[in-house]
Amino acid sequence: MRFARRIVSALIMTIAAAGAIRVKGRGGTPPRHGGWRPVRIPPHDGGAE
Repeated sequence: MRFARRIVSALIMTIAAAGAIRVKGRGGTPPRHGGWRPVRIPPHDGGAE
């Protein structure tokens, strides 16, 4: 019985730690620099590809 209690308590602590890490990682503001840049496509010259 003691062994089963230790396993259950270890599982509960692991689940609680994983939940705390997930909650802590959320939120914040998105970065204001970087992102997508326009792509410049050269005109097709009609040559062999």
